Amino acid sequence: MGKTPVVRRSGNRFAVNATSAISTKGRMHFMVFTESFTAEVMCRFLDRLAGHFDHKVHLVVDGHFAHPDDVELHFLPPYSPELNPDELVNADLKHSLPKQHQAHDQAELAAEIRRFFHRRQRQPHIVRRYFGGPTVRCVLDENPMSF
Repeated sequence: MGKTPVVRRSGNRFAVNATSAISTKGRMHFMVFTESFTAEVMCRFLDRLAGHFDHKVHLVVDGHFAHPDDVELHFLPPYSPELNPDELVNADLKHSLPKQHQAHDQAELAAEIRRFFHRRQRQPHIVRRYFGGPTVRCVLDENPMSF
């Protein structure tokens, strides 16, 4: 699971954040938000994520903490983004944002980011590729905990 700060400039400075959870089966869940990424925001995302399943969700995360009853977190070692396939989601998002069109305000940027995530949700073959890196190959499609 990752947090993606995105700042685009058009004279004014504004930011939109996104967090996502991806699975080796190609599924993606996300949330776009404008406030800071706090424990409260993370809990809101985890509650939404858990609502999609009728069983406990296991997540591998990169250091932020929250612990709802229906989500179990497994923490990556500190300072190890190379172990986190969701970092590739962040890079893909930043690369995929339109180069010619710059968002004029926060709402427009949030809409662009949501379009990216909705597109990726319909492209599980691309989401599965995020797990293809040499440092994350230990996560297998046969993993019974993958959603």
